[in-house]
Amino acid sequence: MAGVTLENLRKVYDNGHVGVAGASFDVRDGELLVLVGPSGCGKTTTLRMIAGLETITSGTLRIGDRVVNDVKPADRDIAMVFQNYALYPHMTVAENLAFGLKLRGEARDTIARRVRDAAELLELGGVLERLPRALSGGQRQRVALGRALVRQPAVFLLDEPLSNLDAKLRLSTRMEIARLHRRLHATMVYVTHDQIEAMTLGQRIVVFRNGEIQQIDTPMNLYTKPRNIFVAGFLGSPAMNFFRGTLRRDGGLALAADGLRLPLPDAPELAAAGEREIVVGIRPEDFKLQAGAGAQTLQAQLEVIEPVGNEVFLHLRAGHAEIVVRTPPVQLPDAGATVTLGYATAALHAFDAATEQRIGA
Repeated sequence: MAGVTLENLRKVYDNGHVGVAGASFDVRDGELLVLVGPSGCGKTTTLRMIAGLETITSGTLRIGDRVVNDVKPADRDIAMVFQNYALYPHMTVAENLAFGLKLRGEARDTIARRVRDAAELLELGGVLERLPRALSGGQRQRVALGRALVRQPAVFLLDEPLSNLDAKLRLSTRMEIARLHRRLHATMVYVTHDQIEAMTLGQRIVVFRNGEIQQIDTPMNLYTKPRNIFVAGFLGSPAMNFFRGTLRRDGGLALAADGLRLPLPDAPELAAAGEREIVVGIRPEDFKLQAGAGAQTLQAQLEVIEPVGNEVFLHLRAGHAEIVVRTPPVQLPDAGATVTLGYATAALHAFDAATEQRIGA
């Protein structure tokens, strides 16, 4: 295996559109790194530049110790798994798995051994003689993974490989990819727009927006210490609640908004911020229906109750602010009731309203 290094990688199209505005990061040898962001943010363009399917406008791309900017895709020692599987419909599973190796002129016994090993690893042994049309979506995706696996590349590139699967298959195949990575210790770059996939699969995550990298960190660091409002709102389901207002000092630090006052932690970075417009965020699970000792409280009107089985989402309104609360399925007040929400000031995230950057980051 090998690591991948991007140094100020940039993609500008002929019409002047900047697809990627200078991406710099390392994919460590044996790491599963996820590129995540909304559609059109530059994550797939970055992956395609690594694969050699998009030309690089400027910057440097290394796979291992080799600069590969001008190296053909076939010579980069990578294998790519696409969203649409790209299986040959007239070939059996075994023939699909073996096809790339045959093109490379591998010996027949080597091909047979690698196909057998991949089939065993991905539990495809019972379907090797079937055509793709006789397979389920999950099996087709495993064949696509197996075709990459038999090549034993330095780097695996996966472009939204689960997008065409239903919810149940997405979960099971996601776990298969995680197990496969643990067994192989392979270098993988995985692209998705799904923040749940990113959080559960990635050892580190690169968050893209409008062609620019917003933050690179571990899943939990991104969740607990988002660098800006975009990252805070993009990661987490339901999304973080945001309150926009003015930072005040009367009676202690607080956010003052129309019909709302949120006490804030007495943190040095907030105390030094001055009276200015800020945005305060709090995760849905950090609001409590039962306020504990020392907790701050907020009055809100309950508008909608969404039971989803093992938890309940409450949609409330406080002043002009809409709030979503995640709570266990306990006895709840009726819609229309006024409830008291408790929260710890330590759970709040403060951002500058003008720059959208985390205060004190």
